[in-house]
Amino acid sequence: MHAGPSPALSPAPQIKSDKQPLGSVIYSIQGPGVDEEPRGIFSIDRLTGKVFLNTVLDRERTDRFRLRAFALDLGGSTLEDPTELEIVVVDQNDNRPAFLQEAFSGRVLEGAVPGTFVTRAEATDADDPETDNAALRYSILQQGGPEFFSIDELTGEIRTVQVGLDREVVAVYNLTLQVADMSGDGLTATASAIISVDDINDNAPEFARDEFFMEAPEAVSGVDVGRLEVEDRDLPGSPNWVARFSILGGDPDGQFTIRTDPKTNEGVLSVMKPLDYESRELYQLTVLVQNEAPLQAAAPRAKRGQARVTVHVRDVNEAPVFQENPLRTSLAEGAPPGTPVATFSAQDPDTQQLQRLSYSKDYDPEDWLHVDGATGRVQTQRPPARPWLRASPPRTATGTLSVEILEVNDHAPVLAPPPPGSLCSEPHQGAGLLLGATDEDLPPHGAPFHFQLSPRLPELGRNWSLSPVNVSHARLRLRHQLPEGLHRLSLLLRDSGQPPQQREQPLNVTVCRCGQDGACLPGAAALRAGGAGVSLGALVIMLASALLLLLLVLPVALRARMRRRSRGKGLLLGPQDDLRDNILNYDEQGGGEEDQDAYDIAQLRHPAELSALGVPLGRPPLRLDAPYGRVPHQASRAMPTSPADIADFIHDGLEAADSDPSVPPYDTALIYDYEGDGSVAGTLSSILSSLGDQDQDYDYLRDWGPRFARLADMYGHPWGSD
Repeated sequence: MHAGPSPALSPAPQIKSDKQPLGSVIYSIQGPGVDEEPRGIFSIDRLTGKVFLNTVLDRERTDRFRLRAFALDLGGSTLEDPTELEIVVVDQNDNRPAFLQEAFSGRVLEGAVPGTFVTRAEATDADDPETDNAALRYSILQQGGPEFFSIDELTGEIRTVQVGLDREVVAVYNLTLQVADMSGDGLTATASAIISVDDINDNAPEFARDEFFMEAPEAVSGVDVGRLEVEDRDLPGSPNWVARFSILGGDPDGQFTIRTDPKTNEGVLSVMKPLDYESRELYQLTVLVQNEAPLQAAAPRAKRGQARVTVHVRDVNEAPVFQENPLRTSLAEGAPPGTPVATFSAQDPDTQQLQRLSYSKDYDPEDWLHVDGATGRVQTQRPPARPWLRASPPRTATGTLSVEILEVNDHAPVLAPPPPGSLCSEPHQGAGLLLGATDEDLPPHGAPFHFQLSPRLPELGRNWSLSPVNVSHARLRLRHQLPEGLHRLSLLLRDSGQPPQQREQPLNVTVCRCGQDGACLPGAAALRAGGAGVSLGALVIMLASALLLLLLVLPVALRARMRRRSRGKGLLLGPQDDLRDNILNYDEQGGGEEDQDAYDIAQLRHPAELSALGVPLGRPPLRLDAPYGRVPHQASRAMPTSPADIADFIHDGLEAADSDPSVPPYDTALIYDYEGDGSVAGTLSSILSSLGDQDQDYDYLRDWGPRFARLADMYGHPWGSD
């Protein structure tokens, strides 16, 4: 069985079988286009074997069909094996070419050389690429001006063909493109190509004119003087257009600067350093303008790339100037009023507007300085602060006078609180007693401090030792075992100032028996409490003693006042209502009269006895209600030599006590704050008088005047014999 050619596409081939005579064979076909998709395209005459085309073929959809042909006898038996039948669809130019996009875009620098690639146009054709039906050719139908571009007809590449692209003349080119199949003679299609010309710096910036005139005030900075207009044909906003200015000459001190206005591209001339009319009235600047981007080598040279800028300096009334500001000087602490501090003078820079300068204080809250209005000389008039000086209107200058107050070593160190504690009676027990010191003076007149046992009492060095811990502390230790109880020491403290200040201070230390841990044992603690403070029973006894003593003294005081009024004149001088017979004041708790944190019990002794013993009276302790460091100097008084001088001595002492803020209260010279065991003066209370080993002799009171004679009558031998 074979298929013969068909004279036309419809009918297509004809199938014949050699096994049976014509009319006795039945033909059939199967495959795509018949009984498979796409169905119904082909059919066959069952008796003659002719194949027919039933519809129009589309090569772009299916370019060939493969069918199977069968030959059967009238009984339906297969006469031959199936025959392959291939039908090829011949292409026709039934598809127009098409560009991939309606508009192609490209960019090219102005001044590009011929042959520079710009962009590429692309098109397709659905016809058979092996035939002329899909043979495409490209062309440019229209350029809208000079023919600067060409297109490759086979590849569609667009390139420059000549020089002369100038963005400043034409910035965008719009080309009309065409593509045709059949090698350019068939079906056609069109598209556009938009080509932008990119800017290059082929135009130098130029000044709008050759010379500019401006005026600037003197003595100011950061102000704009004027603007320099420039022209540039390159693309605005691009580095090829942005102007940069520089001053080539006429400004050796760098007093001017030029910045670029980003919107207008103008140069803004401003003063960077203050101008001085008195030293220079006119500036002639040579200014150069360039672009931010370098200029192309082939670009034409600028005609006005430089300009001359004339700046006139305008004279103004300037403020006076302090030659040294701030003026720094120093002054010793405690300098008296009228001490010269400095001469703070200023100068007026206006040589053609000379004015008289005057000086005054601008800021001196403590009002401690006096300023000479004509010369600016400064001297003290009150305790230190910091002044500000200024010149008089209409133009003023402010200067700062900084005065450093030099520290003077005018305070001696003192023992720092809290009060010391206890020491173990055995030297090897406990850590000793840590002592600290403070000083009101500032460095270098303070620490390091030197701690020393009083040289007046050599026996202290045999029993006690002091070792430094740091610049402000020392440790007190026992050299050997001492008895338990309260011990009175005297320390000499010295600072590091020039000259050094020193102070001798009493120190009460309780020695107790300690355990292995260095703590006082319970019995020793009770002993220490008894020596360091006042128990409730002792306080009751002291209050009772004070009340009894008050009852005893009050009648005497009243009788003395009545006697003084009756006689109109008393032995003691002063106001007659000013009675100062207060003897005791039990208002504080302490460690007994041996507690030297209160008052020295030696003050209870007769002055003549103290002189005989050689005990220095020393400086009384500062009382708590007196201003610190304000103790007036008390002139020493001669000891009374006869009973007749006793009254004057007492009167003088009372007046000294009234004016002396170092001892409270104001109306007595001494206050007996403590009473307890171990007092070298004995008890003042009559309640405990029976406990003494012997009677107290009060007969010496008769030598002290009429008032004390009355006390001798009350407490002397007549009273003791009862």
